[in-house]
Amino acid sequence: MPVKFNVGDIVKMRKAHPCGSDLWQVTRTGMDFGMKCQGCGHFVMLPRVKFERMVKSVVAPAGE
Repeated sequence: MPVKFNVGDIVKMRKAHPCGSDLWQVTRTGMDFGMKCQGCGHFVMLPRVKFERMVKSVVAPAGE
């Protein structure tokens, strides 16, 4: 069953960002996903297919 991602979710990725953090906040959903690094604040856009493949887990759902 596919996992639903919402704007504001904090997700753990399979690979760490060069700053050392592997936690990202989802800022945009759709065909492309926007993510903001929780370590340094860098913003990245990824295609949906690559995003879904790289996500390890949802750490904190939106609204918590």
